[in-house]
Amino acid sequence: MNERVDDEIDVNGLDWAKGDGLVPAIVQHAATGEVLMLGYINREALAATRATGCVTFWSRSRRRLWKKGETSGHVLALRSIRADCDGDTLLVQAVPRGPTCHLGTTSCFGDAVVPPLGFLAELDALVARRHAERPAGSYTTRLFESGTRRIAQKVGEEGVETALAGVAQDDAALLGEAADLVYHLSVLLRARGLSLAEVARVLAQRHAAAARDSA
Repeated sequence: MNERVDDEIDVNGLDWAKGDGLVPAIVQHAATGEVLMLGYINREALAATRATGCVTFWSRSRRRLWKKGETSGHVLALRSIRADCDGDTLLVQAVPRGPTCHLGTTSCFGDAVVPPLGFLAELDALVARRHAERPAGSYTTRLFESGTRRIAQKVGEEGVETALAGVAQDDAALLGEAADLVYHLSVLLRARGLSLAEVARVLAQRHAAAARDSA
């Protein structure tokens, strides 16, 4: 729970009166953008969320504070919290420690609501865990233990195979080779202490700069 939290909420600026002391809180996966659940927060629940780093709601049925995962252990680790333009709804970004839904799915809206590119964040996180834990029998573990030079060589090989598939093979082959390339690139970045998320930030910065230049 020691990740940096982005929290710019002005408690007194929220419209608590509109919902009789409650504001709806949409919880979004901080990495993938997946909508995880909807809950309700009062002043006390907001204070508990900030103090513990675990998303806490006000249970309307039990009439008490409810820390998500208090019995299952599947807590929501807070990453950011923001209010909407009217100050009557919160957007909470969090990292789920296990399924969010009591039915065992990541989201209370089912497992079909992950944004199309959201899995890249899951892949990035999985590669990071493999780098830290080095489980036996894992191909990713073997790659890390082979060293950065060998990983870079694999990226080069996959890049050539992707290029060849692009000019000489069908769409399925190209997609398969591209998937291999992205995976091995993720491993190479992690071996250097970097991530796909940082690559995405560079692309976003370039896009913003290009937009400014063309304005």
